[in-house]
Amino acid sequence: MWYIILVISMTTVIKRNPALFLRELREYYSDVWRMPQSQYLSNPDFLVVDQKTGKKAKVSFVVLDDGETVSVVYDDMS
Repeated sequence: MWYIILVISMTTVIKRNPALFLRELREYYSDVWRMPQSQYLSNPDFLVVDQKTGKKAKVSFVVLDDGETVSVVYDDMS
């Protein structure tokens, strides 16, 4: 018998102020870029949502083949 394993990566939703979340990311990662048309944002790692204002941001980590994180890209979706 053959089995097909389908892995669906789902975006994690974080209920937090996007500006504060991105500021904290900049403390840990030296390369944080706003790139609205990035291919990495087509399936983001995080969707940061501010419950009070409704502002949103998509965030993705850019990772090399060996697993090293080299940068973070984001786009505001307000």
